[in-house]
Amino acid sequence: MMRGDLDDLAAFAAVARARSFTRAAAELGMSPSALSHAMRSLEQRLGVRLLARTTRSVAPTAAGDRLLRSLDPALAELARGLSALADWRGVPSGTIRLTTFGSAARTVLAPTLPGFLRAHPEISVEVIVEDRLVDIVAGGFDAGIRLGETVDLDMVAVPVGPQLRTLVVGTPEYFSTRPLPAVPADLESHTCINYRLLGGGGLLPWEFERDGRDIRVRPRGQLIVNDEVLTAAAVRAGAGLGYMLEHDVAAEIADGRLIQVLDAWCPRFPGCYLYYPNRQVTPALRVLIDTLRWTPEACSDADR
Repeated sequence: MMRGDLDDLAAFAAVARARSFTRAAAELGMSPSALSHAMRSLEQRLGVRLLARTTRSVAPTAAGDRLLRSLDPALAELARGLSALADWRGVPSGTIRLTTFGSAARTVLAPTLPGFLRAHPEISVEVIVEDRLVDIVAGGFDAGIRLGETVDLDMVAVPVGPQLRTLVVGTPEYFSTRPLPAVPADLESHTCINYRLLGGGGLLPWEFERDGRDIRVRPRGQLIVNDEVLTAAAVRAGAGLGYMLEHDVAAEIADGRLIQVLDAWCPRFPGCYLYYPNRQVTPALRVLIDTLRWTPEACSDADR
């Protein structure tokens, strides 16, 4: 490997992920023109075009995309090796890359990360928020945060939140002209706001359980979205019923702005878990795990 290739490969990965010379340059602490020059030089040395450039965008070519898939885990392993040097200094440091989904980002990470970063100034955290499930090894992530039931069995999983519950809710105005559903099958006669899963392309099924009986419903509706904020706004505007997490709507149910239905069919299920491969954990990730780890006792202390 020629001198400087490693830096240029890391810079290429930053550009390919950000799809922007400006954003990648800001992340790397260099000028966009210098970064663009470095990428052209790398392409010349490798003899292949890695980035497709237009006046408005930049994206990896097929060759660049293949290189990125190889680079991400290698660069992540290098970062872990450098972070492990903190053991010799006694101070956790380095970058932690996390993948998670919107609700976990809001409820698990947002309340905790600011204080964590203040307490550990030598640790940086990069969070990628997306609904689709990600191969954290291939993607170069140190860990992920997902619902417990979606975590692979070969991963080490640590609870970072309580059990969750998904409820069916609508506004009083919506129900003023429609009967309350008594069983999940009654949803077929209602207008429902559906959520599309980008990873698989299908609609999120509405899952119910009662007396050991599991039911999955994909109700009809005029609106399909892939954004939780838009779903909530449509439900609160009376456009239809929503299938929403309890902690997002509890206050509105309590004060009557939303009406909950099918309560007996909506059990609790495992909440969010931080997960990572069964291998040596960097000191920085260990500190984050210890900070996020959820226990009933910790929840009770926070409530007092």
